[in-house]
Parts: sequence; C-alpha cells; structure tokens
Amino acid sequence: MTRPNEMRALAKTEPAEGLDMIRAPVPEISHDDVLIRINKTGICGTDIHIWNWDDWAQRTVPVPLITGHEFAGEIVEMGRDVEGLSLGQRCSGEGHLIGKTSRQSRAGKFHLDPETRGIGVNEQGAFAEYLRLPAFNVVPLPDSIDDEIGAILDPLGNAVHTALSFDLVGEDVLVTGAGPIGIMAAAVARHVGARHVVITDVNADRLALAARVADVVPVNVAEEDLAAVIPSLKMKQGFDVGLEMSGNQAALDQMVETMTMGGRIALLGIPPGKSPVDWSRIVFKAITIKGVYGREIFETWYKMIAMLENGLDVRAVITHRFSVDDFRRGFDEMRAGHTGKVVLDWT
Repeated sequence: MTRPNEMRALAKTEPAEGLDMIRAPVPEISHDDVLIRINKTGICGTDIHIWNWDDWAQRTVPVPLITGHEFAGEIVEMGRDVEGLSLGQRCSGEGHLIGKTSRQSRAGKFHLDPETRGIGVNEQGAFAEYLRLPAFNVVPLPDSIDDEIGAILDPLGNAVHTALSFDLVGEDVLVTGAGPIGIMAAAVARHVGARHVVITDVNADRLALAARVADVVPVNVAEEDLAAVIPSLKMKQGFDVGLEMSGNQAALDQMVETMTMGGRIALLGIPPGKSPVDWSRIVFKAITIKGVYGREIFETWYKMIAMLENGLDVRAVITHRFSVDDFRRGFDEMRAGHTGKVVLDWT
C-alpha cells in the first residue's frame, strides 16, 4: 500500500470527560508487528469508563492515549520476521499484550501473565484508521465471520471464557447482568447444552434483548422473585452454575442464595470498591468461585470461532451501528444504558 503519514483516531487528549477525534501519525511497526487497517470497532464498557473519566480510568489510563480495543480489519503491512500471515488478510486480535518471561507465560498460560498491558487502556488502541499489533496477537478471520462480528470477538471471548469455566451440559445456569457480555454468555451456555438458562437484571430493555438473542428465561428482579422461578422450571434445588456479569453486590448475594449445594460460580463482573460478603453462606453451601479475566490466549479464540461456525448466533446483540463520524452519538446511546453492542464503521 501507499503508506499515509497521518490517520484519524479517537483519543483521550486531556484528563476530563469525553474523547476527541484527532490526527495522529500512522504507527511505525517493528520486525515482529503487523499494521492493521481498521474497518469496524466495538464500543466496550471499558471505553465508557474511559469516556466518563471515572476513578478507575484516572488511575489506569495515561493521557494522551488512542483508546479502543475491539476491532476487525485487514493486514496492510508486516514486519520482516512475521510468518504465517499475509497482506490483505482479514483479522481481529487479542488486545492483551503479554510479557514472555513470567512463570505463567513460560508455562503457556498467557492470559495469566502479570505483565499484561491492554491496547486502548495502557497502550495505543484500535479507535483509529490503523493499529500496530504484535503478529503474535493477530487472530485471522474465516470468510464466514464478517467484520461486524469480528469487531465484537473480544467481548464474546469474555463471555465464552466465563461460560466455559465449568461443565454446562445438562446444567441449570443463572446469569446475573444482562449487558452484552452477559447476554452472549447466556447464548453460549444454551449453545453448549445447558438445560435452563435464567438471566437477571433490572433493565427491561436489556432483558428483552436477551430474549431476542438466545433461548433464555429473563427475570426482572426489581419486579419478580427469582426464588419463585426455580420451581416454575421444575428445578429441584437451585442453579448448578452461576455466571456473575453485573458487578453488583446484590446480584452476587442473590446468586449465592439460589445456588444448589456444591454450586459453581464464575465471576467476570467487577464490583466497585470493597463489598461485604457473607462467607458463611459460601462455605456451608460448598460453593466454588472462580475469578475470570479476559480470554484464555488463544484457546478461547479457537472455541468461539468454532462455535460461530457451528451455529452460535450473537448478531442480534449488536443494536446500534454508526459511522465513526457519529462516534458521539454512539457513546451517548451506550451511556444511556438502552443498547446492546454499538459498532463504529471506519470505512
């Protein structure tokens, strides 16, 4: 390609609310990097934290920084040592940049590397016309997965990693939090063979979206008694597996109370600050709790692409599509809390 000197990008340019469209230099790549021309990006809850410039963002995000980490595009330049990829190849990519020297990395447990840094959070990100990415992190896209779905593989990967933390075949599953990742986790649970999947929230719009995306039972816990749902589904004791996606302490407490003895909970949601926990309930119910971070690199990617090619359909979770020129509308819609995934088109 004829390499441009500059590109458009969305960046946090000052320590305040919002993002700005800027002109930035096109990244220079190293010997083991690729340059990706971005076609579509997804707006993530993390991007909303950065937009709002909340306490977490202030502690975490350097300024200035090009943000964004959910993307799909095509390779337009490759470093001299890159093998196994080709110019023009469509791809997404793992946004966690890992070190190679820790015990975890050397054991192949890349997602547990303590030196992990995130594009769009700690390093220059994907809300731009071009992204530099280590070739190691590139995930090629098959023809059956278009750029729109490719742009939401990162959050789908969070959902897949959480949902597949425990065996779900024939199990009764509770998902707390009907945000996009919770909805996709519920869809994954049904796809892999869970018997009943119940998803809870207090946002009626998102519960309605969950019912459109997957064969699940939505429960508005502001209006319905979750405990009453158990006998209505002819369940004997409680839920076998819980997927906590809300980051809400009341939701976690309710999950613990409705789990069966020996139940298993995977936690992806992040409660703000410190939360009181009745550990006696967890101990006496013999509940297993697993914290989930990111995606297993690259096992989660293999599994979710295989499921998408084998009938998993999450496209309906994308509710809003905007040109990047209308990025402010996209962020406003998502911040209002009535959307699923919002995708920005950079083409």
